Amino acid sequence: MSTFAHNDARLDVRLPSAQKAEFERAATVQNRSLTEFAIAAMTEAARKALAAHERDAHVQLSNRDRDRFLAMLDRDATPNAALERAARRYRQRVA
Repeated sequence: MSTFAHNDARLDVRLPSAQKAEFERAATVQNRSLTEFAIAAMTEAARKALAAHERDAHVQLSNRDRDRFLAMLDRDATPNAALERAARRYRQRVA
């Protein structure tokens, strides 16, 4: 059984010729083919984007903030005057 990945997918990109020439120059200075350069650049950009998304998607609270948040959830759920006014306005508009 082979351990090599099979390159069975293709990505076609249309871009300005000046931009392609810039990519080719960058690939040349790194002694890579344009394909190798593009794959490396896209892989790095994808990893950064996914890491940023994961970091932002998982908000971590300090112990103090966690305790304050949980305490607010445990409080009496009686609406204040502003919430009651907003609920009346909503009911008037919807009714």
